[in-house]
Amino acid sequence: MDADTQMDGFGQADAFVELAVEVFQMLADATRVRIVMALRGAGELSVNHLADIVDKSPTAVSQHLAKLRMARMVTTRQVGQRVFYRLQDDHATQLVTQAIQQAEHAVGMPRHHADMTEPAGIEGAP
Repeated sequence: MDADTQMDGFGQADAFVELAVEVFQMLADATRVRIVMALRGAGELSVNHLADIVDKSPTAVSQHLAKLRMARMVTTRQVGQRVFYRLQDDHATQLVTQAIQQAEHAVGMPRHHADMTEPAGIEGAP
């Protein structure tokens, strides 16, 4: 097998590894993680509503949403002048949930083992 196309038995081409790094970089921002968590819980929200939830200005949230949209993590629906954002799929949510659970382990507080329906910090997470 070609060493450039095999990675530790996963069989993923190196290009996918680079794309995965880009996904992690996109989620390496607390505001964007909070946006993903908010959209996961609510399904679909406007910029202003998201700004209230994540306690940031609508302008800042809009810039983060633009990045998430370019990364195809969120999609939009326009109703008149209002734009509503929602997660494109549940992959970003799964990554965020797993990262929070890993963080719980890092500080010795894996609460998600006690209650798999409510990981700490994400209401309503599976």
